[in-house]
Amino acid sequence: MTGESRNTFDVAVIGAGMAGMAAALFAAERGLSCIQVGSGGGILFASGLLDLLGVHPAAEGRQWRSPFNALAALAQKQPDHPLARVDPVAIRTAFESFVTALGEAGLVYAPLGDRNRKVLTSIGTVKTTFGVPLSMVAGANALEALDVLDAPDTPPSCLLVDFRGLREFSARQIAATLADRWPGLRHQRIEFPGFEDAPELYAAHLARALESGATRERTIALIKPLLGDAQLVGLPTVLGLGRSREVHAAFEAGLGVPVFEIPTMPTSVPGLRLLGALEAVMSARGVHRRRQASVRALACDANTGTATLDLDGVPGGERVSARAVVLATGRFSGRGLTADRGSVRESILGLPVHQPASRDAWHQRDFLDPSGHAINRAGLRTDDAWRPLDMSGKPAWPRLFAVGSILADQDWMRTKCGSGLAIATAWAATQQLADQLHGTAA
Repeated sequence: MTGESRNTFDVAVIGAGMAGMAAALFAAERGLSCIQVGSGGGILFASGLLDLLGVHPAAEGRQWRSPFNALAALAQKQPDHPLARVDPVAIRTAFESFVTALGEAGLVYAPLGDRNRKVLTSIGTVKTTFGVPLSMVAGANALEALDVLDAPDTPPSCLLVDFRGLREFSARQIAATLADRWPGLRHQRIEFPGFEDAPELYAAHLARALESGATRERTIALIKPLLGDAQLVGLPTVLGLGRSREVHAAFEAGLGVPVFEIPTMPTSVPGLRLLGALEAVMSARGVHRRRQASVRALACDANTGTATLDLDGVPGGERVSARAVVLATGRFSGRGLTADRGSVRESILGLPVHQPASRDAWHQRDFLDPSGHAINRAGLRTDDAWRPLDMSGKPAWPRLFAVGSILADQDWMRTKCGSGLAIATAWAATQQLADQLHGTAA
């Protein structure tokens, strides 16, 4: 490999989605040198909300007020589910560590409690989640008030504001969808200052524009006369990118009422904020990142206890050595799993994938079947230390670990546990690998 460089680390994390970011963070916080390979582009589609476990069983669509009660029920009914294999106390600790790191990077979340919260979406539906960015909390509080209100004819009055040309968000549609449940909801459309002649607007452009004090003041001045009796104001997620806390505080001070954001359609401002914060976290923790690289080959040496990763996408090529490797490559969209007409395969090492015996069993006949599709639960099975198994049912390599959505026996989209799956399994696996590397594993 001409021009290659060689680096040695304690841990190599393959993947830069939520699971990869969490694994790199937790490894670094345990004092391990870490390199992370992957672009993190999938996070751009995130809503910024951190789900733990919102729905169980998926076939019944049962929503849970307490994610921890949901975890207990999951452990009884599906003990092989990855979330059921992590101690709930550890899951809480993992979430606290994750949001604390994000807060240090400027993306602040509301304090985590014992219950799920409800958040408005850009089409007027309500999403159940666990971790809520501070800029969205006033809306979650209002929805909670609607649920417990003794006098349903006097809900909190709220003004929803959108901007002409912003096609990914409609305050009118949200108000119409929620009219029966929230009669105190009003909507107004205004021109965004400085963009009056633009035929189409994009949330990310508006978010960056509102980091200018002059644009903020002009926007607040347009909204203030529309307040009337509104007790709070809802906006699309446009209150800044890297300085969202500052912009949000300025709007609340200028309008004199709580202000909340509503997640927009992906790729979204919340995703941009989350990716930016996580990249800042990685930098602050000393994680070495190869953003545009991919792993061309991975060899695990049982004799030396060292893995060698050959990377593509690095000028001149690069070879990396690591004492432990974490697979956080995701499923099909992240290319951790690939499929042909016959089977599903793990993409890097060809590890055996737990999957239906034949392609005919991948899908139910009804696309919307409440029991879901078996293909969505395909993935890698691991031992109790989160090490993926080979064809003999033994760990493929003593220091190879798998985390996140590449794991089998879960359907994260339908059970609303994507972030929980990523954060919890990353925490558990990095604890195991840290114990091995520090020589404390049993």
